[in-house]
Amino acid sequence: MRTYPAEILTIGNEILSGRTVNTNASHIARRLTSLGFTVRRITVVMDELDEISQGFKEAIQRNPRVIISTGGLGPTYDDKTAEGLSLALGRKLVINQKALEEIENKYKQLGLQLTEERRKMAMMPEGSIAVENSKGIAPGIYIEYNGIEILATPGVPREMEDILETFIKKYLKTKPEVKYVEETIYADKVMESVLAPYVRQLVKKYDLYIKTHPKGYELSNPSLEIQIAGSSEDEGEIRKRINACIKELEEYIKNLGGIIKNSQQENQ
Repeated sequence: MRTYPAEILTIGNEILSGRTVNTNASHIARRLTSLGFTVRRITVVMDELDEISQGFKEAIQRNPRVIISTGGLGPTYDDKTAEGLSLALGRKLVINQKALEEIENKYKQLGLQLTEERRKMAMMPEGSIAVENSKGIAPGIYIEYNGIEILATPGVPREMEDILETFIKKYLKTKPEVKYVEETIYADKVMESVLAPYVRQLVKKYDLYIKTHPKGYELSNPSLEIQIAGSSEDEGEIRKRINACIKELEEYIKNLGGIIKNSQQENQ
């Protein structure tokens, strides 16, 4: 069976200094693996233009199907990912009009002006697509280069996760030749923070991607959308694994006093 290699590039001095644990890379790796990709390398580089550019160049030379980067998209002087990617691709760094409009509208809603620092977040390599960011300001950057799909995301975990999911559902063209199955269950009256340790156990036990999406208020009216996904060459095997995981998860939620609302299956 054909393989689908992927690489992850994390950008940030805080990772290299040990101040921040690289949870973004593990999240991206697990999500790509759930889709049928094989993550062959995770690289961490400093917030320096040459390092970022070289990181992308080296990844491109290994010719994976997908490269996902995280970190370095923002308004500050050390947010250099867009420029580094431009250098690596040999493309001009230009204003992306869609990104500019989205950024300007977000600041207008806050009653704030579009400064040069904020405008900087709309700068992307020529030919890029701005990927929507519903959890923050800076959009993701999606571009194809020599058959490689490249996505750059911010380093804030909730923003990275949001942009990554939008990319997967809306923009990603490479589809591994495995059966991908995704199910969603909805639960009320159980807090995400209470469920989190058990979800972590289930991820390891069943080797699946499980993500909780809060839809209510954690303390007063908790409500969760829970995504369970995985892939396998054997459709029956992956469905069996997901169903067993859901059964165990639903039982645990009920034991916590939670209410299972309904479930919805989506095959991609």
